[in-house]
Amino acid sequence: MNCLALEHAGRRVVIDCGLTFDDRGLGIDVIHPDLSFLRDAPERLEAIVVTHGHEDHVGAVPYLLEACPGTPVYAPPYALGVLRERLSQHPAASTKSDLHAIRPKDRIALGPFEIEPYRVTHSMPDCTGLIVRTEQGVLVHSGDFKIEDAPTDGEGWDWDRLEALREEGVRVLLSDSTNAMVEGSTGPEHEVADRLEEIVAAAPQRVVVTLFASNVHRLRALAEIAKKTGRKLVLLGRSLRMHAKIGQAEGYLPGLEAVEIAPEMARKVPRHQLLVLATGTQGEPPAALARLARGNHPDLDLSAGDVVVHSARIIPGCETRVYPVFDELARAGVEVLWKRLDPSVHVSGHAHRGEQRRLIEALRPASFIPLHGTHMHMTKHAELARECGVEDVLVIGNGDVVEVNGGPLAVQGRVPTGRVYRERGKELDPRVLRDRELLASLGFAVISAWVDDAGRPVAPLDLLTRGVLHEDENPDLLDDACDSVHRALVRARYTAERPDLDDVEAVAKRALKHFFSKRLLKKPLCYAMVSRRP
Repeated sequence: MNCLALEHAGRRVVIDCGLTFDDRGLGIDVIHPDLSFLRDAPERLEAIVVTHGHEDHVGAVPYLLEACPGTPVYAPPYALGVLRERLSQHPAASTKSDLHAIRPKDRIALGPFEIEPYRVTHSMPDCTGLIVRTEQGVLVHSGDFKIEDAPTDGEGWDWDRLEALREEGVRVLLSDSTNAMVEGSTGPEHEVADRLEEIVAAAPQRVVVTLFASNVHRLRALAEIAKKTGRKLVLLGRSLRMHAKIGQAEGYLPGLEAVEIAPEMARKVPRHQLLVLATGTQGEPPAALARLARGNHPDLDLSAGDVVVHSARIIPGCETRVYPVFDELARAGVEVLWKRLDPSVHVSGHAHRGEQRRLIEALRPASFIPLHGTHMHMTKHAELARECGVEDVLVIGNGDVVEVNGGPLAVQGRVPTGRVYRERGKELDPRVLRDRELLASLGFAVISAWVDDAGRPVAPLDLLTRGVLHEDENPDLLDDACDSVHRALVRARYTAERPDLDDVEAVAKRALKHFFSKRLLKKPLCYAMVSRRP
């Protein structure tokens, strides 16, 4: 959820505004940063500048535009294509959007800031870092990056520009820390393409490659592989088709139409002539790969002898979803290849320590702030900067306000930060989310009672539970719970002769919680429904 605000002379520029996803099964569609700091003074926001088109950098821009309508957005052309797709789902933001394409070497004056993008390589097309000129000197933002000297799309680093910038002087470098604990270099994308070609050429039947949908470099290579091996290419997954559409529009996927066929045609192609690209690298149940593993995908069935290649990183924490998908495929006789078995089927899009060092040494900044990743990642990146001779290094956290002036970098305060959870476009109340968490972990119980004017029970109580009891739990437990609540209602003392039903429900609810806490050593979500005798 990358989102960085720069402020000078009362004006602000935001660099990137991304989102993330929730995998707890609580009905949450997306999570984005708390934007209240920016929303509370929308007139001060000069512009939003996007480094590239990944969702964790551009996905929350529509929410920021809803909070600060009319703010101009500057982004590389490919990222603008992704943003337009996202804005089409946000009519309120779309009608007020002011979008501008920026390219390396453009210089844009934004209030007291001058912004200049420069080309970097990453795991999607058209990625940039940013040069920001201010009265306090030049700030360089790395964006997400790796260093490839021979990228497959020919869009290499602007090293000449960075060398000139070093002579100009870099006040602060802010740099991606994602792989700061991994030595060496990430490896080139063309080696992955070569290995995938070997696998596809040798496969006797269908080949399915699952990959991040935004990795258009790999999508382009697989389209070329399909052509070389005489296979038809099928794209399974909405996000893959979206990126294919944008990639074609921006000229990154020449010749795709010559090999691509519609998903509904997949079963009609001989098995040895089909190459399938599928979403679902993290084992997401609704995505194409998991559905293929379960055997319920509407357009294709896999069978013994087919090959699945997991050409992506398994994000830490997602192993519990991914490995069961692999296991289901293996049970069906499908061969599964992934990075642990075959390291050549994927390379990261984020720089390892050797590349991070190269950028620091190329710019020789006066000061350094690590970005992106956990505190541990950023601390390791800070150590690397000190090894490279940068003395003024500062590790910060979400909400920290850093002052850049004539002296060393320093944290001068904090602004509100946090996470905003969305469901069907609407912000979820924290209490609703908390209830869902408790429901998922503890279950719920509802007790109902008829009472007289004094709040005393006049009929047996009913108790409904879901997710509270095990199958082998004592069947008399629910009767005991009703008896316990009944006694509490009989003993209750109210201030009014004819108590309010809310007060009676509070007694019943409290008694039910106490019962479960004592007998089960846990407190499910408890509710009471009390009615007066007609």
